[in-house]
Amino acid sequence: MLRPSFSLTLLASFLLIAGVLGAAAASGWMALEQFAREGRERSTAAIALNASVQQLAERSVDLERSARQYLVLEDEAIRERFFAARDEALRALARIEQLDPALAPLADTWRQHAGNIVLAVGRELAGPPLPAATASPGSAETLLALSGINEQLAAEARAHVARDERALLDTLDARRKELTAQILGAVAIAIALAALTGWWLLRPLRRIEKAIAALGDSQLTQVIEVDGPADLRRVGQQLDWLRLRLTELEAHRNRVLRHVSHELKTPLASLREGVSLLADGVLGRLTPEQREVSAILEHNTRALQERIEQLLHYNATQFDARRLELRATALLPLVRETVAELQLQTQARGIRIDIDGEAPLVQADAGKLRIALSNLLANAIGFSPAGDRIRIELARDGETVLIDCIDSGPGIATAELERIFEPFFQGSQPDQRSAKGSGLGLAIVREFIAAHGGKVFALPAERGAHFRIELPHAT
Repeated sequence: MLRPSFSLTLLASFLLIAGVLGAAAASGWMALEQFAREGRERSTAAIALNASVQQLAERSVDLERSARQYLVLEDEAIRERFFAARDEALRALARIEQLDPALAPLADTWRQHAGNIVLAVGRELAGPPLPAATASPGSAETLLALSGINEQLAAEARAHVARDERALLDTLDARRKELTAQILGAVAIAIALAALTGWWLLRPLRRIEKAIAALGDSQLTQVIEVDGPADLRRVGQQLDWLRLRLTELEAHRNRVLRHVSHELKTPLASLREGVSLLADGVLGRLTPEQREVSAILEHNTRALQERIEQLLHYNATQFDARRLELRATALLPLVRETVAELQLQTQARGIRIDIDGEAPLVQADAGKLRIALSNLLANAIGFSPAGDRIRIELARDGETVLIDCIDSGPGIATAELERIFEPFFQGSQPDQRSAKGSGLGLAIVREFIAAHGGKVFALPAERGAHFRIELPHAT
């Protein structure tokens, strides 16, 4: 199946849209040219018709005057002028018949009355004979009738021009409607082509965007398939190759971590056993200095074992963060349950935890969100002075739910507000370095909150630490 590239598809779509709009513009231009040509022709014909009617009227007056003068004076020069006026009137009449064939009956009538006048003058016509009328030659009635016919011709000519104007306006309206329909059709086709092209191009781009986001969130189980242009399909294939490669690297990392942990725990267990034998005096009585060294060794081996176990737990947490069972969850009861689970730690140090505010339902995995809140509160309890107070505040900000945890501990240096969520990072404050902790609690909080589509960050505070969780609430 032929699949054009992204750039070729975009170019073809642009050319098609330009062609459709250009065809509509060309059609409109041709219609305008045709209308203008028809308008010029009709205007020219109307001017010629009016001019011919006016010339006929003027020659008719000359004809009538020359006939009257000749009948009285019988001057040959007057008769010549009469026939010259008659010839010009006949030519004007022929033009009128050519421009408006509907005026032919009036033109014939005019010729009949003009023929009576010619008979009165007493000369045969050189051109086509004029039919004789029943009226007496040269009578006043014949002259008046000729004038009346001229008026009728003028009125019919005006009516003809008016009809042409109306027809031209009707043609203009029809062409305008036709052009409007063509333009609207062209715009609709262009919009349809643009929408189709956008769908054809944006759909794979959105899939690529989602695939990249899934890779960033370590969601590596879903096969990446991208349709559309050939080059975008190749990008999808490369992303799927990257997914498989990341899956292999993740499996290799976990495998190495398990092997290293196992290889470390075995000799570490032997080392702890040996230190215990020394401390118990199985190999002989120890001096005070030797007991001090033995205690240091026992403390460090225990701390090393705890770090290895915490590292394994953190690795398992990263895996669990990818598997969420989202349900509509009420935050306030969940926070209260988490605080109740930490009651022994708070009572041991005389710390009170206050919960304020309300929050809407959130789409969350209650168990994993409880782990995140528990780690955040455990961190606050561990760094708060004995007998102090920790505040948990719930609020809603638009489409987001806010969970603020505020304590009065040593706080966080401004330069370390981002690094505080890194694994094993415990801050540079003296009280932070002396506090017990693995440096993994906040890293676990970030993993679980990010898996829920939320964010967790530390805010600058004058005293103590201020952590904020942002979660999208259920619609």
